[in-house]
Amino acid sequence: MSRVVALLGAALAALALAAAPVAAQDYPNRPITLVVPFPAGGGNDALARAVAQRMSLTIGQQVVVENRVGAAGGTVATRQAAKAAPDGYTILLTYTGTLAVNPTLYPNAGYDPRKDFAPIGLIGTQPSVLTIHPSLPVHSTAELVAYAKANPNKINCGFVPGTIGHMTTELFTRSAGFEITRVPYKGNGAAIGDLIGGHITMMVLSIQTVIGNVKAGTLRALAVTTATRSKILPDVPTVSESAVPGFGAAIRYGLAAPAGTPRPIIDRLSRELRAAVLSDDMRERLAREGAEPVASTPEEYAADIDAEEKKWSALVKSLNLKME
Repeated sequence: MSRVVALLGAALAALALAAAPVAAQDYPNRPITLVVPFPAGGGNDALARAVAQRMSLTIGQQVVVENRVGAAGGTVATRQAAKAAPDGYTILLTYTGTLAVNPTLYPNAGYDPRKDFAPIGLIGTQPSVLTIHPSLPVHSTAELVAYAKANPNKINCGFVPGTIGHMTTELFTRSAGFEITRVPYKGNGAAIGDLIGGHITMMVLSIQTVIGNVKAGTLRALAVTTATRSKILPDVPTVSESAVPGFGAAIRYGLAAPAGTPRPIIDRLSRELRAAVLSDDMRERLAREGAEPVASTPEEYAADIDAEEKKWSALVKSLNLKME
């Protein structure tokens, strides 16, 4: 009996393996769902919709954005996407927070960024901006560091716990060697309102969040956190060139599918994503969001996920941070 069961199991496995290439050849034959683990209307959503629109033109089916809102910094929707059928019809917008920070920050995240996903490729990177209220008597990152060291904890810094802005703030203050007074908020809206009003004096925020206020003069941008300057704030230096050589912290976006998705399907999706990222209209659209397009292979994105997770998880652990 056991021999019959074993033979039956082997036969079923062989059939499954044989069916996978057939399914891949027929792919896609229905719309593809792109899960965005955040509400509609934000920067993540805008990026996903730009990618979905462009890929829909060439892949032969609609790529439909589905916003799945939940608590825990996007971990709920990310976990759901990891457990979806590995058939190429559910893919996920990934970013630094969900794949590099949250698995360590949230004890019950419920997914492993390396084991539970099949990377498709990078979309691009985006800087955060070291932003201050104009009343703070500094005009460069070097002056900010000197002021903070001479006036320990005098800078009131707003942040939303667990966000990339929070993590980048901690990385910056640690790298520069100064202390701040931390003022937590439940959301960026209230925090930015207090920053504009001068109730707090510093925040690290994504570029599209602050670009309007910076250009209007209600907030002052001291530096961008990426290794190179932003094209939409070309006169704003990087943290690295201003005060902390070698500093770099980019928000990185990509696409991934559930682990086990057939490689021919991953290759097809990756090919279409690279074509989208390299297209002129997509480059222009990303530039308007302050993002820099980055085309990659699945292997390159897997290496990027590994490096980013090591970097940010080490910081989370050193700060002994845990979120519920």
